[in-house]
Amino acid sequence: MASHHPIWITVVIVFVTALGWGSASAQLSTNFYSKSCPNGLSTVKSVVQSAVSKERRMGASLLRLFFHDCFVNGCDGSILLDDTSSFQGEKTARPNNKSLRGYNVIDRIKSKVESACPGVVSCADIVAIAARDSVVLLGGPSWEVKLGRRDARTASFSLANSGALPPPTSTLSNLISLFQAQGLSTRDMVALSGSHTIGQARCTSFRPHIYNDSNIDSAFRKTRQGQCPFGSGDNNPAPLDLRSPTAFDNAYFKNLLSNKGLLRSDQELFNGGSTDSLVKTYSNNPKTFNSDFASAMIKMGDIKPLKGSQGEIRKICSKVN
Repeated sequence: MASHHPIWITVVIVFVTALGWGSASAQLSTNFYSKSCPNGLSTVKSVVQSAVSKERRMGASLLRLFFHDCFVNGCDGSILLDDTSSFQGEKTARPNNKSLRGYNVIDRIKSKVESACPGVVSCADIVAIAARDSVVLLGGPSWEVKLGRRDARTASFSLANSGALPPPTSTLSNLISLFQAQGLSTRDMVALSGSHTIGQARCTSFRPHIYNDSNIDSAFRKTRQGQCPFGSGDNNPAPLDLRSPTAFDNAYFKNLLSNKGLLRSDQELFNGGSTDSLVKTYSNNPKTFNSDFASAMIKMGDIKPLKGSQGEIRKICSKVN
């Protein structure tokens, strides 16, 4: 009998180890909710649709929410958490404060999804789906969103403030390295920057570029200075893409070719550096831009998700259960 024990023990160890792997390495999949919440995706879409039809800019805001979530500790819904006595959340960190919007839309989606299938769909996944739906509604490409992320039980003000999110004053090498740190290539970075074909920026974000930089069209500079005086109007908004500010297209890249990027970090993509040729490609080939954008969004959605038994499924997106 004694001689059998080692084999029996080995079997148990292998089995237990396999269970352990299972919980951490559970894969995200595009049909994650097909049985547990079959109407989940259409529920998200209907709320996004009504929000975007009321205000087209909201599509850009929902897309940006996903980006700001994923770049701080992965795509875990931490951006949605309010401060508590035990942690300071990410909402008031410098890149997010008075600038991120759309939390109320995510809350509306969550309450509808909760009544359809309680405790099933994570807030992190809702943010990912809403970003895709927003792009599609504004005329951009579609992609299959990988799902199965779980929600963080904490958030990090200090990490959100640490410079992981590229500031609007970024140089090209800064942009490349910040995206690289998240496992995203230079090509992914340029494609994802194309999300600035929709949405607006506040005067405080583009003031350094329109007053201090020389690589800017002079008539464009004048127009923007009129809306963003040197010492006031910090919150005055301007469209990131002046040609078609609420249409998801490749006009953003065409603007860069004529030195009409609103942010310093925009114009850096076409400023005599390594990404000039890619900007030209995207400005001439909307199909190439669309397909690169879609695959970069899928890659961004893969940044450090919580899976399996990690995290939780929040009932209310702004607080842990």
